[in-house]
Amino acid sequence: MRVVAGEFKGRRLLGPKGSDARPTSDKVREAIFSMLGPLDDERVLDLFAGTGALGIEALSRGASSATFVESDSKAIAIVRRNLDEIVHDSDRATVVRGDALRSLSRLQDASVDLVFIDPPYAEAAGLGPKLARALPRVVSKRGVVVTESDRRSPIALDANAQDVGQNPLVQRVERKYGDTLIRIYGSQ
Repeated sequence: MRVVAGEFKGRRLLGPKGSDARPTSDKVREAIFSMLGPLDDERVLDLFAGTGALGIEALSRGASSATFVESDSKAIAIVRRNLDEIVHDSDRATVVRGDALRSLSRLQDASVDLVFIDPPYAEAAGLGPKLARALPRVVSKRGVVVTESDRRSPIALDANAQDVGQNPLVQRVERKYGDTLIRIYGSQ
């Protein structure tokens, strides 16, 4: 696994050894960032960060900051090592150990421009309704949310304004890469 483009292009990302983790492949990461277009000082939130590959790729491509949220201690160690070896700027990256949904509730007053959600595939489908309610409070008006899941059990963030109490997220793009399903959402 390597950083695909930008300031840190070609730098090797450490991955998990002997675990069930499933890092986003270079090919899928490249496709995601091609769909997103240029990043210009975006504030990024990488939920279920795993190796941190998505957030680090965003930093490499021009994001001003990234917050990495992960609950697994081994994955946190990998994220921190990747950041130490690649980014070298602790002011641009924050690592939070904890549950993604609980972390969203603590970030409610924050405003992020780009959110990556790549949970374990087995948990993905069940997270949709909770994330659909929590994310509009965190995502800026021009913000974008990218989900990655198994195509057979996708994360659905579509909700109406009555359910979420504010601007709901609306699906803008859907692409399949083998068993991987990428969806991109934005505010109405």
